[in-house]
Amino acid sequence: MSNLVYLVPLFPLIGFLINGLARNSLSKGLTGVIGSGVILASFVVSVILFLQVKDGHPVTVSLFDFISVGNLSIPFSFQVDQLSSIFLLIITGVGFLIHLYSTAYMHEESSAHYARYFAYLNLFVFSMLLLVMGGNYLIMFIGWEGVGLCSYLLIGYWFKNVDYSNAAKKAFIMNRIGDFGFLLAIFWMIQQFGTLTFGEVFAKAGEMDAGGVVLVGITLLLFLGAAGKSAQIPLYTWLPDAMAGPTPVSALIHAATMVTAGIYMIARSNILYTLAPFTQGVVAVVGLATAILAATIALKQNDIKKVLAYSTVSQLGYMFLGLGVGAYTGAVFHVMTHAFFKALLFLGAGSVIHAMHHEQDIRNMGGLKKHLSVTHWTFLVGCIAIAGIPPLSGFFSKDEILAAAFSANIAYWVIGVLGAVMTAFYMFRLYATTFLGKFRGTHEQEHHLHESPVAMTLPLIILAVLSAAAGLIGIPAVLGGSHELQQFLAPVFAGSAKLQEAHHLSHSTEYMLMGASVALAAIAGIYAISRFSKRPDLEEVEGFGKLLQNKWYVDELYDTIVVKPLRALSGFLNGVVERSGIDGVVNGVGKLVNYGGRQLRLLQSGQVGIYLLLMVIAALVLFIIQLFVK
Repeated sequence: MSNLVYLVPLFPLIGFLINGLARNSLSKGLTGVIGSGVILASFVVSVILFLQVKDGHPVTVSLFDFISVGNLSIPFSFQVDQLSSIFLLIITGVGFLIHLYSTAYMHEESSAHYARYFAYLNLFVFSMLLLVMGGNYLIMFIGWEGVGLCSYLLIGYWFKNVDYSNAAKKAFIMNRIGDFGFLLAIFWMIQQFGTLTFGEVFAKAGEMDAGGVVLVGITLLLFLGAAGKSAQIPLYTWLPDAMAGPTPVSALIHAATMVTAGIYMIARSNILYTLAPFTQGVVAVVGLATAILAATIALKQNDIKKVLAYSTVSQLGYMFLGLGVGAYTGAVFHVMTHAFFKALLFLGAGSVIHAMHHEQDIRNMGGLKKHLSVTHWTFLVGCIAIAGIPPLSGFFSKDEILAAAFSANIAYWVIGVLGAVMTAFYMFRLYATTFLGKFRGTHEQEHHLHESPVAMTLPLIILAVLSAAAGLIGIPAVLGGSHELQQFLAPVFAGSAKLQEAHHLSHSTEYMLMGASVALAAIAGIYAISRFSKRPDLEEVEGFGKLLQNKWYVDELYDTIVVKPLRALSGFLNGVVERSGIDGVVNGVGKLVNYGGRQLRLLQSGQVGIYLLLMVIAALVLFIIQLFVK
């Protein structure tokens, strides 16, 4: 098994090198085969590793000593256990489907840019695999930074568009804020524990008093890193702007890879958070606030990708709510189901955009059901899943989080259900406005409407099946299941389970909670379909709706209190401090030397009498110095 571990990240790295270095020589067909084939190879190896882990054989492989200074030794090691093996399957499985979809979606690109695109995708997957396979926080951080770099490259893939380049820079800079917190946490762990290896850090943390300053400080800094990567308040605004990249990139970033990095990091560090209840409370509150804020914004968005983007931010908030109330398995479960239905929804949106010749405003769509049958039915499956309607997968994972939230604080559950109702409303508003009613686009668009090619519809069908069936691995006992995922992940969360106070809801209470959330979500969905299929929002909104459509003006607020002051400061530093101060001193020294040289040059007149006079004067000066200066 240990011989196979390194192959998982190696295949995407090889694909990146081949497509990147030979991009001017490869045909599109060969580029697509290489780019998709290496991810498929990683998926096959990941399946083998998963089966061996399932048989009770997790493994840690140390390739070499990465850092060895004094008593500090940090190996370059990979750890494949129950948690990482689940993420390997998600990353490589969904990643392969997105690569396959991209072979058709990006066909209009030139061969060189086509190869550049697949090279970036392969490097992205490699970085994400490095992140989840790392056996210590440093290797995780290397993958963490690699994912941030690749997000910049992919969001700004069409770099000639200034707005897209600005979106890429925004994502990169906002992630750096979170990464700084992660880096400080790493330094603190080195100082406190003398190691970064997961097992050793968790063992030494277990010997400390729960709720201590050190544990709270480290976990808050780690959470800052997670908030940056997984788009939580206040570092969430980069994610909707990431829609500037190609649609398959949006699916890759928003579904299975980058945004789940923060969830994985906290789930991996679960024992630290269980020992820091204050931080857990912060995580739960921030996650819940993010879920509600993003859901309200999604209610009034008209860009098909923007609705899905804010939906992602909202669903990530639910995952953090699960982590904050100690439902680590529920959070990971929702990561998995969300990867399926959100990838499905984004790729479905890409299919719509492809058919509409790059139109993204849902007000200009409508009636696409009869033209895009496969896209329509698969998109509907995704909407039902994300709305939490049984028996699709989203119901089981979201219900587990809400039940845990109810056990921790009834207010969490009430607000969480409110977010679930809004989710159902805006998703079925999106569905009805796009696929139902009459077509509202141009005659030219209607004339060219057609279903996407097989390379695009096949991933949609596979993801629709997974979105429908994935919940079967997490059926709770109240519904007659054994929650196989919880049993599988039990060794990873065993330490936290011992420390947490067990909350067991009665079956009647669980039925009531399920019934209430499902009924409210179903009502919201049915109302949205009945309203927006007949009377879609076509006019500009006013009042409170305008506030939501403009995203609570958070971007404008950040621009006013952060961006403009920083630009003013940088202008002052550049214009006054740099040019007048530092440059003035440097240039002044040069001018002084130049002026002194010109004046000294006057002494070289070429007249012998002057030279004799200067010699006599110099001799007198030396004589006076010797005689009178003691």
